[in-house]
Amino acid sequence: MEANKKWYAVYTRPRWEKKVADLLVKKHIESYCPLNKIVRQWADRKKLVLEPLFTSYVFVHTTPQEHLAIKQTDGILNFVYWLGQPAVIRDEEIEAVKQFLDEYHDIQLEKIHVNTHDRVRISSGPLMAREGDVIEVRSKTVKVHLPTLGYALTAEVEKTNVEVIPISTSYRDNYFYNALFK
Repeated sequence: MEANKKWYAVYTRPRWEKKVADLLVKKHIESYCPLNKIVRQWADRKKLVLEPLFTSYVFVHTTPQEHLAIKQTDGILNFVYWLGQPAVIRDEEIEAVKQFLDEYHDIQLEKIHVNTHDRVRISSGPLMAREGDVIEVRSKTVKVHLPTLGYALTAEVEKTNVEVIPISTSYRDNYFYNALFK
């Protein structure tokens, strides 16, 4: 049964992340609520507080048979869906978050804003470290043109898996850049 377990994200009521994680533990369901260590300043003291890294999200390691019991937990609104199915999160991604939180504190999350014609580098997945130009921006993915071996490869990549590359002055002065993007 353990082999069928996968990580999923559940959407919680606002500010219920820790409560939901505790309720899931009481139901014997493995959960993970990544907590960010932040030093808060009060008038008379400083205090280390643990705040959820992802607001309104908790991760659960479960089988599809347990989904109904999870949905019936107080504070859980629903699973996060992708293409009509509960979104599966790779074990490596959960482990990367855990490792990152072990090594750093006071972490800031930032959404990546990608625009058409931005030069990007793919930061994870099978096309990792490849560079290309954004052709189209969708709600959760971007279509990237990856020139290689004389062919034009176009891949649809999640926005979270790309990073914008600052364009150097010499690149902006390039004739082709000005012809295409100005």
